[in-house]
Amino acid sequence: MTLVEHFKREAANNLWSNHRLSRAWLDLTADAFEAPRTNFFPSIKATVQHILEVDLYYLDALEQGGQGLAIFKRSLPSAQDRLAADQEAADRRLLGFCEELREGDLSDFRTLQRKDGDKPEEIQSILAHLFQHQIHHRGQIHAMLAGTDIPPPQLDEFFLRQDLPLRAEELRALGLDFGA
Repeated sequence: MTLVEHFKREAANNLWSNHRLSRAWLDLTADAFEAPRTNFFPSIKATVQHILEVDLYYLDALEQGGQGLAIFKRSLPSAQDRLAADQEAADRRLLGFCEELREGDLSDFRTLQRKDGDKPEEIQSILAHLFQHQIHHRGQIHAMLAGTDIPPPQLDEFFLRQDLPLRAEELRALGLDFGA
């Protein structure tokens, strides 16, 4: 598997994982979704919003959209269904970006606007960081769900061929097919 193929699979896994996780938190009441919890962000809602906001920031940089830090000044939806729809749209944008990548593109630079000035970063580093960020915070949501009456979904059966049949129907429904 090339690094570009790996990033494509990571983007597909991101779409699938966020879909599975959102199906769980969409079953929470609004009160449970917003309830204070022990975590870096104080609720499932705040963590979901953070993931979306950071995804939009890095997507803007990757696509050279020019919004930079202004992304963080926009208001995010608070309704669970709107957050889920916006996250899926962002996940599909990221998948589309990765599907268009070629090996030579990975060492191209994008500019990340930071408070202390613009910082150039390679596409491959931005993608690696973004996928790690998503995994990190999805894990927090997963743990917070364990403190609710909604069971956290299985999120780690994706990359191995032997696991693909377990998720074949879901993957096809999302438009992802890896021969499962």
